[in-house]
Amino acid sequence: MKKLFFLAFLLISLCFQPTFAQKKKPSISSPNNSKEVARPKFVVGIVVDQMRWDYLYRYYARYGEGGFKRLLDKGFSCENTMINYLPSYTAVGHSTIFTGSVPSIDGISGNDWIDQLTGKNIYCTSDSTVTTVGADSRDGEMSPRNLLVSTITDELRLATNFKSKVIGVSLKDRASILPAGHLGAAFWLDDASGNFITSSYYSKELPSWVSKFNDQKNAEKLLENGWNTLYPINTYTESTADDVPWEGKYSGEKTPTFPHDLKTVYSKSKGVIRSSPFGNTLTLALATEAVKANGMGKGAATDFLTVNCASTDYVGHQFGPNSIEVEDTYLRLDKDLATFFNMLDANVGAGNYTIFLTADHGAAHSINFMKAHNLPASGWNSNQLEKDLNKILADKYGKGNLIRDIKNYQVNFDLAKISSEQLDFDAIKKMTCDYIRVQPNVTYAIDIEKIGALPVPEPIKTMVTNGYNFKRSGQIQIILQSGDFEGSGQTGTTHGTWSPYDTHIPLVWYGWGIKQGATNTEVNMTDISATLAGLLHIQMPNGCIGRPIVELLSK
Repeated sequence: MKKLFFLAFLLISLCFQPTFAQKKKPSISSPNNSKEVARPKFVVGIVVDQMRWDYLYRYYARYGEGGFKRLLDKGFSCENTMINYLPSYTAVGHSTIFTGSVPSIDGISGNDWIDQLTGKNIYCTSDSTVTTVGADSRDGEMSPRNLLVSTITDELRLATNFKSKVIGVSLKDRASILPAGHLGAAFWLDDASGNFITSSYYSKELPSWVSKFNDQKNAEKLLENGWNTLYPINTYTESTADDVPWEGKYSGEKTPTFPHDLKTVYSKSKGVIRSSPFGNTLTLALATEAVKANGMGKGAATDFLTVNCASTDYVGHQFGPNSIEVEDTYLRLDKDLATFFNMLDANVGAGNYTIFLTADHGAAHSINFMKAHNLPASGWNSNQLEKDLNKILADKYGKGNLIRDIKNYQVNFDLAKISSEQLDFDAIKKMTCDYIRVQPNVTYAIDIEKIGALPVPEPIKTMVTNGYNFKRSGQIQIILQSGDFEGSGQTGTTHGTWSPYDTHIPLVWYGWGIKQGATNTEVNMTDISATLAGLLHIQMPNGCIGRPIVELLSK
């Protein structure tokens, strides 16, 4: 009887227990418990051009507390962030960072590419339908129209019914235009005038704050005293000697050594500001004016500023990663970043903004530096390979110039000619691959449409697939030996390959909504926009294939 009474009591009790459906889900609210979605007031995306991941630590002991160290010590670092496409070039990096997509989907398959349907060479942001605003040159005939997908900055504008302000700044057109997306505003440097400009895609007139900035002639002031090292030159122990044969010289120089008389060079060519650390100073100064003049971070909606520090790329190309010039550029950038972060504290408020800092690609060591230290490396001449292949194919098929160009480490065929002449394209590709793969420097010659059946290891297989856009990519991908890259020059360096020196990039987060810490879990460049979408509670860009990096998001 007691057992029956206990069972009856238990059943009655269970009937009054709340079900999971009855439980109230937690609501998303802002820190002040209002009904608004929790978001930072401001997001700043900083892309340091050609910044290898190891630069975070190579110069760590010499960084101050307010720049790179502020991000690393108080933010969250994704230590194993990789590019997951080819080629590792500037335009592709910027589009991927801000779309979470890859060339196969977003269409930005290089800084320029061959249109496979017309055979024309296309620059990534060229647009003949627009005009320059702010100068008399044609450097402003640019827009984001070649980008086939939305960016995270576009999605923020859409999510806030266009209340969010989005601005992109860089010395490079592509590095301001692609991050700012289709719905933002972008400003870049015109070499002829030395001024920052935009295009009629964005506005009919240059905003007054940009005109005022240009009128101040900041570049001239920055180069007034030339370029000498920030600290005594004998303290630059992370670099090779100042005078080595694999470093490039400025116009008029006899040796690539300090001090560099950039004032004289600038009087003849204003573009020299790019290949000096002062180009970064100039860019961050314009970024500062963008924040102040537009009241960014002070409105009801979250604003987004994209900043590309491009001088690190120009200096790296000219002098190579082991130069005193590169070391000094990063030490100066560290100070410039500290000044910029302090400005954000004063104008937006500490704790009200989120920063992420990353790179569009890395860089190889200079070839002659590698050779001097008994490491395998050499240059590769694509022009000669193109000539040789066209002769071989002409001898076989009786038709000349079946290859239009070898660009972005890809072979671009004349598809229209091959089709109209009813030639066997599969046989042509096989003959081409067979010839290329036995050449010096080459590891793989890949017929991309057949890559699934080829003995190509990961991550190369995925990187090739992600980088292939039928209308904008060549049909054969060339993979060189590690340490080798395209170019025959004896100085400086470049990038573009699958190797970690080109594809292992920094990714550091700081500020609102970000934990303090680090992870060595592998993440991809495509994950950046997905993470931002999660942080901002907005939709991912419409071509995004990335995943949120949940470890760094605070609850």
